[in-house]
Order: sequence, then structure tokens, then C-alpha cells
Amino acid sequence: MSDLQFASLELKTHSEADLPFLLQLYISVRRTEFAEANWSELQLNSFLSEQFSAQYRYYCQYYSTDRFDIVYYQNQAIGRLFVDCCLDARLDIRIVDISLLPEFRGLGLGTALFRQLLNEAKTLGASVSIHVERDNPAKVLYERLGFTLKTVTDEIYLLMEWRCD
Repeated sequence: MSDLQFASLELKTHSEADLPFLLQLYISVRRTEFAEANWSELQLNSFLSEQFSAQYRYYCQYYSTDRFDIVYYQNQAIGRLFVDCCLDARLDIRIVDISLLPEFRGLGLGTALFRQLLNEAKTLGASVSIHVERDNPAKVLYERLGFTLKTVTDEIYLLMEWRCD
């Protein structure tokens, strides 16, 4: 993908009007996890809708939503990038969530979004962190971009960190 195509990437602050898209995105990301559950389409969508609502409420309660953005590519909503900046002992840009619709994965768009955040972190002298499930294939991308293991959060999640130094 060329730099010109990446120039078509835009981030726009989400609003309540984006919730149907965010639900559709969430379902597209989580659907395969439940493929073996043998639930009807109605049961699966109902369960995932409840999970989405719970996750969204949690994110809004525990993170600053100033940078909860919808990712647009060529004027089409294709994903979300939720970021929270932590100002404790040192500045950390926490990637709360990054998700793309399946048809936009593997095209380098996620990498481009990460590179924008890493450049921002360099300018600020900040680190960038993200929680990832141990078996998530995206972990390979994070490692390729220079993220390393910071802590083992629990039996499922790892906290990975990128530092500019």
C-alpha cells in the first residue's frame, strides 16, 4: 500500500451515532471465537451485543474518551482506535482498543495507525502500551513494531510496551 493510500486514513471522535457501527465492528471481531458454540445467529448476536454494551460502558467509565476514534479509510468507517493518555510518574499512551473490519486487516492500515501513535510518543517522550491476549495473532505485529513484554496481567492478558529510548 502506498503512502498516498495511507493518507486516506482519518480518525474522527466517535459519538453515540457511531454505536451501531461499533457494535457491527465488535461482532465482526468476536464472532469467530464463538463459532463452535453452535448458537443460532440470534443467540450469538444477542450475546455479543450484551458483551459490547458491557465493554463500552467499562471503557467510558475507566478511560478518558477524548480520543475514542472511528477509523475512516477513503471516507468509509473501517475500525476504531481508542486511546487513553496516562499522566502518572511518566507519560504513557495506552491503546485501549484497536480493531478493523475483517476486509481491512492485513493491508498495513493497522501498522500505519501504530506508526502515527509511535511518532506522537517520540515527540512527547512517552511510552505506548497495549494489553493483548497471549494467543492473539496481532502480538506478532506488536513485537515487530518494537513492543516488548512489560508484565503478565493474568492468565489471559499480557501488557506490552513500546519505549522511545
